[in-house]
Amino acid sequence: METPKVEKKKPFKFLTEGLFGALIAALIIRQFLVQAYTIPTASMEKTLLIGDFLLVNKFNYGMRTPDWIGIPYTNIGFDVPWFRFPALKEVKPYDVVIFRYPKDPMVDYIKRCIAVGGQKVEIIDKEVFVDGKPFPKPPKMQYVDPNIYKRNQGRFIFPTFMNLGSRDNYGPITIPENKYWVMGDNRDNSADSRVWGFVPHENIVGQALIIYFSWDSHPPLSQFFKKIRFGRIGWVIR
Repeated sequence: METPKVEKKKPFKFLTEGLFGALIAALIIRQFLVQAYTIPTASMEKTLLIGDFLLVNKFNYGMRTPDWIGIPYTNIGFDVPWFRFPALKEVKPYDVVIFRYPKDPMVDYIKRCIAVGGQKVEIIDKEVFVDGKPFPKPPKMQYVDPNIYKRNQGRFIFPTFMNLGSRDNYGPITIPENKYWVMGDNRDNSADSRVWGFVPHENIVGQALIIYFSWDSHPPLSQFFKKIRFGRIGWVIR
């Protein structure tokens, strides 16, 4: 009786199959579960700093299938039908959320949710009020400009959304259902809902979770270890 022969896979074939499987698994995790992002601007300082690398929970608010297929980091591609899985939780005021910029859905933004559909927002001398009550100040929120601009003074490159005031005195405005009002924690240096308006629910990507690495570009390369912000690694985003 002959012993069954076991066909050995060639090393190259074994390697390519392994890499392909790992790639598929990584794409599934990235699309539906957790995705890595980096902070490119100062609009969320000092909650999030330029050079922070963070993980974003994409299933809390409901995983969504791809709605576009094409070449990454380009506009070459086409839209496809998509749907969102049931959410584990709803977006709530104070959550730090990743969303697709309403003016350009190819770009992701990160801001803090201030109000949800049905709530009323008003800003008086920089103080944010939701339904007539002061919005809780994040512990690392900051103002970088001591000036307070009156309703007719503007102080944004573009007019405020619906021309309802200035950066520091705005509204009141009621948020439509299934939309959100978001602002940066760096209140004087953030282009947010005060400038371009509401974030639709379908634009929501996920909730900022944790900082897994942080890189400070200011120190010279000769001071390499000063470039890594060790104290921020593992910091849970609140």
